[in-house]
Amino acid sequence: MTASDLEKAAGRGGEEPLVSVVIPAYNSSHFIAATVESVLSQTLSSFEIIIVNDGSPDTRELETALRPYSSQVRYFSQENRGPSAARNFAIGKAIGRYVAFLDSDDVWLPNHLADQIQHLEGNGELGLVYANNGQVDEDGYTNNAFDHVPQNGPVTFEGLLAERCTVNTSSVVVVREALRDAGVFDEEMRRCEDFDLWLRLARNGVKMAYDPQVQMLHRLTNGLSSDRELMKRARKEVYNKALVTFSLTPEQTNLVKRKIRELDKEIELEAAKRHLSAGTYDEALAAIERARSLGGDPRLGLAKNALRYCPALFRWCYARYVNALHSYKRRRRAARDRQRTSVLNAQVTTRTQVVDR
Repeated sequence: MTASDLEKAAGRGGEEPLVSVVIPAYNSSHFIAATVESVLSQTLSSFEIIIVNDGSPDTRELETALRPYSSQVRYFSQENRGPSAARNFAIGKAIGRYVAFLDSDDVWLPNHLADQIQHLEGNGELGLVYANNGQVDEDGYTNNAFDHVPQNGPVTFEGLLAERCTVNTSSVVVVREALRDAGVFDEEMRRCEDFDLWLRLARNGVKMAYDPQVQMLHRLTNGLSSDRELMKRARKEVYNKALVTFSLTPEQTNLVKRKIRELDKEIELEAAKRHLSAGTYDEALAAIERARSLGGDPRLGLAKNALRYCPALFRWCYARYVNALHSYKRRRRAARDRQRTSVLNAQVTTRTQVVDR
């Protein structure tokens, strides 16, 4: 079925858009044009683009970048309230049957909307679909998300809790009414607000599925330890919220508590790395001690001794290790760029079946 066939079958003969594309924008003036172009290049044409400037400090540059698209997007601006509030504002303005999320520094491949709408229109029980994505950083293409974080089993409430399935927001297409029934994004959350929403949607009985083909490119951040630490703290906040807002079974409660304990340990390890890199050895040692109390690991004992007896040497070795690791990844990436590009091009033109099991 072609993209135009999908639009006709869905009862959208050029009237209201079938899909509302929601793009929150913050510090993204350098990327926003490519993002918008990737939407305009979709093989399915029944969509509207809603961009919400979330009080971005680069507003002047953002609006300059968007000026060529002024007749093709619905642009709104608000004071900075975070991505949840920006997306919720756009959802409130949306008129499409479906809502598709796209971060302002990510890009879709041309068949993304057509593929996802085909899955949703072909199975009336589905309420949300997401897809694999290619990941890029400042050095270029790195890998496919599902290679790094495999999806395992059906996308259920339990599967999301256990992180057997991980939803990538910029690939999500979801029924708009299901979003509103679930209460949209929690505006108190600045990170992992999407994970919280997927849990609520699944708890509401929304059936979800994923497509294993690469449908978008996701731009990775610089991966600073402090960023990873904040993300883990936010994920812990979602699990704590789940404990108090959902009526969990004993098995689900134990799973959530185990996840919280694992995150507590990971948070301490990120803190230890941060303090070691900064040369604040006492704080690094204290973080290692707290991590050891949350789960045994012989390497933590070695780190403890190194921080106690030769912290400066340990810091030097750690810095060299990080640099060597980055250098190794760059060499591997350069060696496989040509192969990755050919595979990605094949995936753009070859459709696979959605996995909902």
